[in-house]
Amino acid sequence: MKRRLGLLTGMLTAGTVVCFAALAEDKPVTADGVPTYIVKDGQVDRGTYNGYRRFHATCHTCHGFDASGSSFAPSLTDSLKRIGYDEFKEVVVNGRQNQGATGDRVMPSFGLDPNIMEHLDDIYRYLKARADGALPGGRPQRLGG
Repeated sequence: MKRRLGLLTGMLTAGTVVCFAALAEDKPVTADGVPTYIVKDGQVDRGTYNGYRRFHATCHTCHGFDASGSSFAPSLTDSLKRIGYDEFKEVVVNGRQNQGATGDRVMPSFGLDPNIMEHLDDIYRYLKARADGALPGGRPQRLGG
């Protein structure tokens, strides 16, 4: 019985490692833990694809289709060239108010919105891929179908 239990434990451990490897491919991060993306032949990882979907469900109404900006809000493809992950999170969670030549620009807080907060890393992945020029505009295809 002990021998079978040891074999089962070994199998579960190996299965767990495989599971974590699959998750890492779906939700890649840099060495310092910042969410990143995978783009291969115009196809994206699951997290980046989810970020595209979540961005277009809420954020595009102000930030424009493909995050290219509008008269209401700036281009996030430009903004993410200048700000890092921590500042991005800060702005999304707490909002921001800037005064400009045409008046106040207000980014509302999304810190209590589960549709944004539960997918914030994926939204960042999508926007970072767009900002880095790794992902063209339009609906991306997901890796592996």
